[in-house]
Amino acid sequence: MPLALLALTISAFAIGTTEFVIVGLIPTMAADLGVSIPSAGLLVSLYALGVAVGAPVLTAMTGKVPRKMLLLGLMLLFTIGNLVAWQAPGYTALVVARVLTGLAHGVFFSIGSTIATSLVPKDKAASAIATMFSGLTVALVTGVPLGTFIGQHFGWRATFLAVAALGVVAMLISLVFIPSTLKHSKPASVLQQLQVLQQPRLLLVYAMTAVGYGGSFIAFTYLAPILQELSGFGTTAVSAVLMVYGVSVAFGNIWGGQLADRRGPISALKILFLGLAAVLFVLSLTASSPWLAVATVLVWGAFAFGNVPGLQVYVVQQAQRVAPHAVDVASGLNIAAFNLGIAGGAWGGGWVVTHLGLAHTPWIGGLVVLGAVALTAWSGSLDRARTQSAAAALV
Repeated sequence: MPLALLALTISAFAIGTTEFVIVGLIPTMAADLGVSIPSAGLLVSLYALGVAVGAPVLTAMTGKVPRKMLLLGLMLLFTIGNLVAWQAPGYTALVVARVLTGLAHGVFFSIGSTIATSLVPKDKAASAIATMFSGLTVALVTGVPLGTFIGQHFGWRATFLAVAALGVVAMLISLVFIPSTLKHSKPASVLQQLQVLQQPRLLLVYAMTAVGYGGSFIAFTYLAPILQELSGFGTTAVSAVLMVYGVSVAFGNIWGGQLADRRGPISALKILFLGLAAVLFVLSLTASSPWLAVATVLVWGAFAFGNVPGLQVYVVQQAQRVAPHAVDVASGLNIAAFNLGIAGGAWGGGWVVTHLGLAHTPWIGGLVVLGAVALTAWSGSLDRARTQSAAAALV
């Protein structure tokens, strides 16, 4: 593996850690900042909104910037954002820090795939992208539980300082090993991206993505409070449960990709969304029992991110048909849809906690995920109708 690709992977690990580690720290941060649990959960929403805005808009605006310079600038912004969070005097400064790091996240993954493929021969392109994105998976398995442990024992500010240090490491490795001669084509303009959003079939896929993820994050954002207040776990045990969840996510990603290859994306997504909804309904019943809650969270991880490969494959398939000139743009906008779902789910979960109570987040999340099942079924029926029409035209 080229050392430059390792630099991208470390950067992805740092970014993935800072995005999701806050899930384990919400009770700690809420108590220290003197805000409610839903207000702390809003930090997840604001970060995700930063990603959703940063990915399409800032990528288009920075199209002429040399790739290495842009990458170093992004990791500098990421590091500054985490340092601001470390020293944040209050909630408002922390909000600013989260938005800054979210903006860096959005652009990094927009350009990271093209940089990764430029570092290896063409026949290794897919493996290079998978290697870079493995940093996110490793973050869920190790970075999030470790960051949660640090935050619970040394204060949540120490977690952001540790992530900032990771950003410095990634920046230095990128400075040394990523070549300055990276070629890049000008990315699509904001206007071209808006043209993609005029395609109804792509909008339907984005809705599937946003609703499916939004439903899951209604509960996932508040997983730590659920484990502490409903299941009765101590703070140290929460870190262990998050590690179990991360390992399950890693296996679920692989399984989800294989399922999509074997059955096709629509069939696979129906199974995954139905399974995700079922797990969330079950969690409403098992949350009060520590061991049953852990078992449910373990299964949840297998379904929670297993739909990513199917959704990405499906949006590319649809884009190749309705917007062949902008397949990369369509794929990138699906990443924005993921984060819009996360933002909406975290906000919706906060509303549920405030008005109904923590125990209601799982089953309400399950109902929302059933909406993704319905959207997936609708999209599949449109595909069948188009295929039948094409067959009839040939006859």
